[in-house]
Amino acid sequence: MKWYHYLMCFFGGVFVANFFPHFVEGITGNAFPTPFANPPPPAGVSNSQINVVWAMFNLVVGYLLLRYGKFRLSGDLVPVILAFAGFAAMAIMLAGVFQGVPGVRAG
Repeated sequence: MKWYHYLMCFFGGVFVANFFPHFVEGITGNAFPTPFANPPPPAGVSNSQINVVWAMFNLVVGYLLLRYGKFRLSGDLVPVILAFAGFAAMAIMLAGVFQGVPGVRAG
């Protein structure tokens, strides 16, 4: 594999992780921060429909990055580990970013 395949697997995991909070908040009808909020996040939030569209965008980009990054569950484990590392890094970052954001439910 070439170096950019590994990079694609890492960022594929990042985009897939970002899919989940926007999708869950969107399908439950909750407003949630997106890059399109006015005022910009963390102060502003977007409606549920925009969150679902943003979630779908993240899922498609994540899928394409994993697919063309040669992500496979069998064979070489390095792409799997890198995708998981990207997913975990984004999940941990999102947990910190959304903690205490007004309008976001406290867990």
